[in-house]
Amino acid sequence: MMDTSSGKGLSFVRRIYPPRIVGLGIGMLSVMAGISTLDMAPWVWGLLLFNGLIWPHLAFQLARRAKTPYHAEYRNLLLDSLMGGFWTATVQFNPLPSVTILAMMAMNNFAAGGQRLFLKGLLVQGAGAGLSMAVFGAHLQLQATPLQVYACLPMLTLYPMALGWVCYRLAMKLAEHKRRLSALSRTDSLTGLLNHGSWKDLLQLKFQICQQQQCQAVIAIIDIDHFKTINDTFGHVVGDCVLSQLSSELKHSLREDDLAGRYGGDEFCLILPNTTLEQARVVMERLRERVGSYRNPQLPELRVSLSIGLASCRQDLADAESWLNEADKALYAAKNSGRNQVNFAQMDLPTLNLA
Repeated sequence: MMDTSSGKGLSFVRRIYPPRIVGLGIGMLSVMAGISTLDMAPWVWGLLLFNGLIWPHLAFQLARRAKTPYHAEYRNLLLDSLMGGFWTATVQFNPLPSVTILAMMAMNNFAAGGQRLFLKGLLVQGAGAGLSMAVFGAHLQLQATPLQVYACLPMLTLYPMALGWVCYRLAMKLAEHKRRLSALSRTDSLTGLLNHGSWKDLLQLKFQICQQQQCQAVIAIIDIDHFKTINDTFGHVVGDCVLSQLSSELKHSLREDDLAGRYGGDEFCLILPNTTLEQARVVMERLRERVGSYRNPQLPELRVSLSIGLASCRQDLADAESWLNEADKALYAAKNSGRNQVNFAQMDLPTLNLA
């Protein structure tokens, strides 16, 4: 539901402002041409000038300063429809100016408020036409002069362009909003890395690619040693800072094609494509040493270490889950061997124990 009291309501007001300036400004030319052959009182011309030149800016200020901008702008749109019906009857339903005015207002009401505003606009236009006929009488003028034809051309060309421009900008904003929401749904709010579900989906994809193309890739599972103790000793705020610091180190250390995700509370998972176990070992050792050497001047007693399990993708693995399980086994082997180390799921390279 639209927030009619502030942000989105003001956005609605601002979105209507430019097409109203254009529409009422050039619509005024159509009405001028329509009443130029009629004997109208000076107040009619004054009302037309007010409606075409002053009302767009006054409506914007009234809606912008209203307690509920959306509702105020909605009323302004109905007033636009009222005046549209009024001017249609005032030009004695001359076909070209009348159709031009009513069609442009129908387009605007549909764009601004959908079918509901369109139908309300029709009723209000009828009321406006009735008001004009009550003042000037009911007349019908079926002949359009060359001046009236030329006066309607700007309305038929410029106003659809202005409305289309506004709709295009709105579509771009909605697309960007959708893109951001999609990104938020895939990322962990604290670390900015992929969340558990997104990382698992990409794991399936990478596994299939590796199996089909027989390319190398390594999974790394990273666990912060004694993270519960860190939370219990220093508090969850410090614990969150440790998680954020590790995620920053990962972003700094990894390549563009590497995929990092927060797998659980204090567990992080990486997919390192086109990487051998030895290359992954070097990268993870650098990461382990950099995190281990980090010191917080405000908490000099805080120490952070990592246990890391690695597993390469092999043709004999049944599925992505088997690949992940091998890395998980390597991680537990590292933790059971004293923590603060890198361990391999495969035995073609020696297990490291650098604690």
